[in-house]
Amino acid sequence: MAPPRQSPPRGPAPGLAVALELLRAFLALLVVPVHLAWHVVRAADRQREVAANLGTSAEPTPVPPAGPARPLRVFVSCAEASGEIHACTLVERAPARLGAAVEFTGLGGPTLARLGVRIVGDPVSQARMGLRVLGALPFYLRLLTGAARALRDERPDVLVCVDSPALHVPLGRLARRYGVPVLHLVTPQYWAWAPWRVRGYRSAVDLGLSILPFEVPWFAARRVRAAHVGHPLMDRLADVPRRQRPVDDGPLALLPGSRASVVRRNLPWMLARLAEAPPDSELARVRGVVALSRADLADEVRARVADAGLAQRVDVAVGDLHAVLPTCRAALAVSGTVLLDVLHHRLPMVVLYRLESRFELELTRHLLTVPHFAAVNLLAGEPVVPEHGFAGPGPTGVVAAELEGLLRPGPARAAAIDRLEAAAARLGGPGAIDRTLGWLAVLARGGAGADVLGARESAAAVNEPARAR
Repeated sequence: MAPPRQSPPRGPAPGLAVALELLRAFLALLVVPVHLAWHVVRAADRQREVAANLGTSAEPTPVPPAGPARPLRVFVSCAEASGEIHACTLVERAPARLGAAVEFTGLGGPTLARLGVRIVGDPVSQARMGLRVLGALPFYLRLLTGAARALRDERPDVLVCVDSPALHVPLGRLARRYGVPVLHLVTPQYWAWAPWRVRGYRSAVDLGLSILPFEVPWFAARRVRAAHVGHPLMDRLADVPRRQRPVDDGPLALLPGSRASVVRRNLPWMLARLAEAPPDSELARVRGVVALSRADLADEVRARVADAGLAQRVDVAVGDLHAVLPTCRAALAVSGTVLLDVLHHRLPMVVLYRLESRFELELTRHLLTVPHFAAVNLLAGEPVVPEHGFAGPGPTGVVAAELEGLLRPGPARAAAIDRLEAAAARLGGPGAIDRTLGWLAVLARGGAGADVLGARESAAAVNEPARAR
């Protein structure tokens, strides 16, 4: 167990600090209707701003020099399994990249703990979304209180948060109360639907790291320090082989999502496109494969495939997505990070985002301030793949026709594959985690890089006496 810093704790009691964050969140909820109304009024202007930023250079922001190497104490936090993957890569690479011993404490799951991180709370196993967070509020209050106590008493050199702004914005503010600088990997997509939340983010982080190139100017315009590091997924994909061109005679990949509710909403609609295709169409002849990352959903998915009358045509593959995608010729996918996996293999795709109700659809149309929602289109800055957001039956005939064109060898399929190259080039190569560690060193060690960053003096001033001891 890490001993506390040899200096008196500074800042409010952890319980009081967390209570103040809860009060702040409650007051913010009260004014959401005002923000929403103003957002609807300004939505067109904001959409034009995002569209203009899409052409921003895809080159990562150069990491400036940090101060001399010395042992570091780092508090690392992740709230979901996807973020834990990136946090684990960061922990594994830290000693070599930082050139000194690094002691990690943090919030995370068993995977992070197995790497030697001293875990003070596990939000990964309790991950919640939407209104379900309210039922777990006591858990999250205890979690934040424990984290605040560690931040106050042990005074780490830096807090590194990975994704999940719902947890990490309040955690970042707690850290800054105790003089700990905050680095956040994966800047929130406030530019897409909730720009008013950037004020709270600005008060919670010293530096936000973006994975999409066009985010940096958006945050800079709102006085948030941000740097582009590239997408951490590319570190993993660097070792994943791919074909020069996708096969022309493989199955259609069906990618209905990873959350149970999303799979249940989208998979039956996807299967119906195969079941209802005209007998003389390529869509009626092609085999399908549902690729799943979660084994606990496999039996339910197989039952839905059988209910659609497709048990003899559609396989269910559980496990490594990249063992499946190279065998496929095209994909029908739910919008999400999985699109970047599909992009890696240059698979022509149709993207959908099926909502639960028409009310939700109308709300989304008024809130979104992006010209596209599929990550591939955002990267390219233009619609290189078809995307459809809808509720109810949706554009069944349109999607079927698009898939037909992508499945048949010919000019339409070849052009679709070529367009994916532009998006892939914008995504960049590996190195995001190493660049993140470089920025970590700048925040933790100061030096010339701190002058470039313009980091707050208060965090360093609070921590320096403790380091001297």
